[in-house]
Formats: sequence, structure tokens, C-alpha cells
Amino acid sequence: MNPISNNLPSKTPRENDWGLFLRLVPYARRSGNLLAISLFLLVPLSISGAIQPIIIGQAISLIRQEAETWSFLRDKSLNDAINLLSIVLLVSVVMRLVLSAIQGYTVQKVGQQITADIRDDLFHHVTSLSVRFFDRTPVGKLITRLTSDVEALGDVFTTGAIGIVSDLFSMLVIAISMFLLQWQMATMLVLSLVPITALIVYFQQRYRRANYKAREELSSLNSMLQENIVGINVVQMFRREKLNSEMFRNVNRHYIGEVDKTIFYDSAVSATLEWIALVAIAAVLWVGGLQVIGQTLSFGTLSAFILFAQRLFDPLRQFAEKFTAIQAGFTAIERITDIFNEPIEIKDSLTVLPSIPNSSVKGKIKFERVWFAYKNDEFVLHDLDFTIHPGEKIALVGPTGAGKSSIIRLLCRLYEPSKGRILLDGIDIRELPQAELRKRLGVILQEGFLFAGDVKSNITLGETYSFAEIQQAAIDTNVDQFIEVLPQGYDTQLRERGTNLSGGQRQLLAFARAAIRQPAILVLDEATASLDVGTESSIQEALDRLLEGRTAIIIAHRLSTIRNVDRIFVLKQGRLIESGSHEELLEQKGLYASLYNLQMLGA
Repeated sequence: MNPISNNLPSKTPRENDWGLFLRLVPYARRSGNLLAISLFLLVPLSISGAIQPIIIGQAISLIRQEAETWSFLRDKSLNDAINLLSIVLLVSVVMRLVLSAIQGYTVQKVGQQITADIRDDLFHHVTSLSVRFFDRTPVGKLITRLTSDVEALGDVFTTGAIGIVSDLFSMLVIAISMFLLQWQMATMLVLSLVPITALIVYFQQRYRRANYKAREELSSLNSMLQENIVGINVVQMFRREKLNSEMFRNVNRHYIGEVDKTIFYDSAVSATLEWIALVAIAAVLWVGGLQVIGQTLSFGTLSAFILFAQRLFDPLRQFAEKFTAIQAGFTAIERITDIFNEPIEIKDSLTVLPSIPNSSVKGKIKFERVWFAYKNDEFVLHDLDFTIHPGEKIALVGPTGAGKSSIIRLLCRLYEPSKGRILLDGIDIRELPQAELRKRLGVILQEGFLFAGDVKSNITLGETYSFAEIQQAAIDTNVDQFIEVLPQGYDTQLRERGTNLSGGQRQLLAFARAAIRQPAILVLDEATASLDVGTESSIQEALDRLLEGRTAIIIAHRLSTIRNVDRIFVLKQGRLIESGSHEELLEQKGLYASLYNLQMLGA
């Protein structure tokens, strides 16, 4: 289970900052050494920051010959004492600069490591989710969460957690130093922090809500952008540019409106902090000035308190600058938690089955009283009960929406049956590891998807095969001639989705991809629909060789291409209504005969 995951409802805001921050702690532990260095450096950094106002105050008291001057300085000449204080001040400044640089580097490194770890876990979780999740989730929204939301997480630790701890520790050291000098003015300055804290909490709540809405609008913006880029052909052919631009403009306007609210609350925090800081410094000057006039406070101590007041409010000013990043990070955690909370519906069984070699796989498929619904109780498959014997060739036929592709998706375990079970060689496919199940299945879809990379890698898909095996698979499927005429043959680089190949060429690579794996079961979902007549004739011979000795399930709308299969299953509205050979079904004069006669009449 991912550390950031939790079973929480997807509402906003639903958890306080501390609870959200704790979700990142397991990731921070992975970089424990760097984190420890960052925290250890807080002590010398805070001490060096607190000692500087005291040194400057002593220098002023020394010049004015005030009683508060340290005794060992009064024993020295003015020149020697000033030189000594200057050296100490310089050392503290240099030490603070060096330590700040080291801490900044280590903190940023921790943040980047946390970001990388969360992105890895999130990507693994997303790719493990069932197809049902992707059916209802726009791609653009997922990309937003995997990119900009994850990037914002690193700031919670780098800009946020370590920075806040550093600021709080500095304020504590400064407060202690002030109380050691003069408790009355120290109390006044510390009490001025109370209204600031209240205002920060107030604006934080407002900012969080606005930032969450802004992130949601950004997701919608990216989703619309991705949809229009992928569908650019349809957009231009149907002259949708103007309409889509107006829709995009509306979404963009909503996004900017929410961003404006976050800017307002961020600016309000900064302005409020500046105002209270100036009031506090003015109060120090007024109260301290009266005490100097009354000779109850030295001018050097007053000078030190003015510097302390600035140092005390500097961390708060820095917090105002970090405010946006911290709140964006917490919002990102909420949104990413929504993804981590998505259950992985299709999991491998805890029962470990012995690995079965391909030579022992028979390829017997049995559907036992299978019902299936994409949405609750809206069944697209009703009580399917049939057996496909090893080596048998079965065709699935029926009108659009009859449930043919749903049967394939269930067999490949992209979805789980709502009722019933599916057996492969007598084993419930839910008990088979997914990798084992899909190794036994070779699926060729109507449109082959190609990844960016060379031709070889699109045939092997990351598995280890020799070049001779790749070449033999291409020869067996009669696609080697097409590959060899490409500019660099098997090393030809393909663009994203294989856009530098034709639709038919992309489909040919899908045949080689299936052949090299030597599956026991072959599934063809309108696999030759995108091929021209000449290419289909060439590939049909290779298909006959590929199907030999294998169980096959073929979906085809052209009924003339499936006359030679062993049996034809005729589906209507998710029910199996007819079954038999081509000749038997024609004799029954049912739905299949009607569909076949209509196609022949059209031909």
C-alpha cells in the first residue's frame, strides 16, 4: 500500500494540514540522512542569526560608553574592542551564509527525492487501475495530477516543512535572547505574534478552498487541451475551431477567476504581515525611546531590540512568501490522495499457482453463467454459458452493442464479471496471475497502438527476444517485406502512436507482435478491417498458419470471412441466441441468416 494512500471520501477540504503533512513522512524517511543534516544545521544557523543584533548593540554601547557594555570589552581599548566585535560579526555572517547554502541544497534534494518517489508510486498505481477507472477519468486530469500536482508536493517539504521548522527555531532563539536582554519589550514583541497567527489561520482556510478549485479548473483546462490535440483531425474537418475555442475560452476564464482569488488571499497575508511588523517596530522605538530618555534602557540595547524585531518578523515575511507553495502542496496531496484511494479492482490472487509451460496450455475456455455490467445493474452481457474447446475456432457475430468486445475484455481480465466465472483450462482466470493469463493470450485489435521507438521495440514491447526471433515473427506473418522497405528497416524510428506509418502498416506490426509470443489462444477483434484487399489476402495466409493448432476467437462484421470457423456464436443485446457452423445457422434462418443474406445482397 502506498504511504500517502488512505480510505477517505473525495471531498474538499477534508483533512487538516498536520494530517496531510504526515502522509509525506514515510517518503521523507527514505532520505533520512539528508533530512537529519538539514535539521542539525538549524542550531548553528539560528544561533548565528540571534547573536548578530547583540554584537551590534554591544558595539553601539561600547562607542557610547554605556554601563551595559560587556566587562571584558571595557578592559580593552576602543579600537581593539571594535575590531574584536567586527571579527565575531564577520565570522557569524560567513558561517550563516555557508550553512544556509548547505541547508538549501540538502532541503531541495530531499524535496526532489520525495517528488520522484511519489511520482513513481502514483504512476505504478495508475497503471495498475482497471480500465473502468479510465473510462470515467479524462486523460488531461490524470496528467495534471501526475505532473503539476506532484511537483507542488516537493515544496511542502523543501519550501514548507523544513523552512517552517527553521523559522520557528530561529524565532524561539531570538525570543530567548530578547528575554535575556529585557523582558518587558520582549513580551510586547512576542504578544504581537498572536494576531498574526490568527490572521494566517483565517487566510489559510480561504486560500485552501480557492486553490483546490483552481486546481480542478486547471485539470479541466488540460483535459480539454488534450482532447482537442488528439482529435485535431475531427476538429478541423468539421470546422469546430471557433466553437472549441469559445469553449476553451470559457474554461480558461473560470480558471483565471479562481487563480485571482488565490492571489488575493496570498497578497492579503503578505500585506497584513508587513503592516503588523511595522507597527511592532514602531512600538519598540516608542517604548524603548521613552526608556532611553528615562535612562532605564541603554541606546545599545534599544538598537539590538530594533534589529531583533526585524529578525523576529523576517521568518514571518518568509512564511508569507512560502504560503502559496505550502498551500498548493497541501491541495496537491488532497488531489493525489484521491487517485491513491482508487481501489485496484483487478488483483492477482494470493494463491500461488505453479507456472505452466506454454506447451502444456491447452486453450480451453469456459464461460459459466457470466453476467457483466459497466454500470451497476445495467447489464450488457446476460447469463453467458458456453465452452470453447482447445484448438477450436469460434467467431462472435451480432449487431453493434451485442457484447462481442465485452466478452474479449472479460477474457483478457480488463474487467471482472459481475456474476459467474471464466475458466481457462479449468482454472478460474481470477486465480491466474495477470502476467500468466496475458502470456497465454494473443490479442490483435482493430487498431494497433504503437509507442514512440523503433520497429523492433514495438514488436517485442520490452520483452527479451533475439533479432532472429523478431525477424522470423515478421516473416511468419508476411509483414517482413513492408518492414524492409522502411528507411532503416527494423531500426526505423516511429513517432508517437506511429503517425509516420499508415493505418494498415500499424496493424501489420500488431500481427508480428502477436506471432512472436506464440500464444495458446488468439483473439482477433476486427483485426483485418483496416487492411486493403491485397494486403488482407497476403495476411490471410499468414493468419491461417498462425491459427493452426490454437484456440481462436474472431470478431468480424464481414461474415464472408468467417465461414470456415468451427462454430459461430450469434449475440443479441448481450445474450447468446444462436450457435453452430455457417451452414447450420443458415438452415436455422434466424438472425445470422438474416445478417448474412443482407450482406450478400449488399455485395
